[in-house]
Amino acid sequence: REKDALIVLPELCFTGYVFEDKKELDTLAEEAIGPTVECLTPIAKDNNLFLVFGMAERVGERLYNSSCLLSPKGEIKMYRKAHLFNMEKTLFAPGDTGFPVFDIEINGVQAKVGLLICFDWIFPEPWRILALKGAQIIAHSTNLVLPYCQDAMITRAIENRIFIITANRTGEERGLRFTGRSQAVKPTGKILIRVGEESQGVWTVECDPLEAQNKMVTEKNDVLGDRREDLYKIEEKMGSE
Repeated sequence: REKDALIVLPELCFTGYVFEDKKELDTLAEEAIGPTVECLTPIAKDNNLFLVFGMAERVGERLYNSSCLLSPKGEIKMYRKAHLFNMEKTLFAPGDTGFPVFDIEINGVQAKVGLLICFDWIFPEPWRILALKGAQIIAHSTNLVLPYCQDAMITRAIENRIFIITANRTGEERGLRFTGRSQAVKPTGKILIRVGEESQGVWTVECDPLEAQNKMVTEKNDVLGDRREDLYKIEEKMGSE
């Protein structure tokens, strides 16, 4: 059993992903502090684990596709998926948490962790926002069905100089096939590990959060410091004279 670690699990990992309708989803959704967190809390406490997992979160009458960070002390932090994919738009409310960064500490090693979910991968903005907020590791819980994400994460890691841990599902559910290939990528874009399309299990990698503090790609180029915010504006089209 893993101890003293940050463990990242897939999106909606305890409910499944493909729902017949919102009624079925509603029967599986739960409040943030509910049966799943109650079940996982002693595991996190006994093994000094920070657990990241996807869940269908109920907030009043709204349902969110959420990622939960559970600490060994039983504290929870939530991120709600900003970019809903395909049929998710008929089931979930768009996320309203923004892109928070959370502090964790494992055996004296401190790290700043951001959470993103699946289709967030295709939008560069949340990754950059998290990097600007100081995130060193992004825990990316997924149920990927498109074939592009794993390779795209190399670019996201390089352009922000961050670690990215993508935990993906394998197999098939109600005719929808998932791409597997969970992976971890360094701030340099080096793949620390990428498992097979059908591989299932727990894999361990070591990450030094301080590596994500180095934003230099050459002696003179800082991926954050060299941004030209003065030019990043959408100009109004000039009318014809």
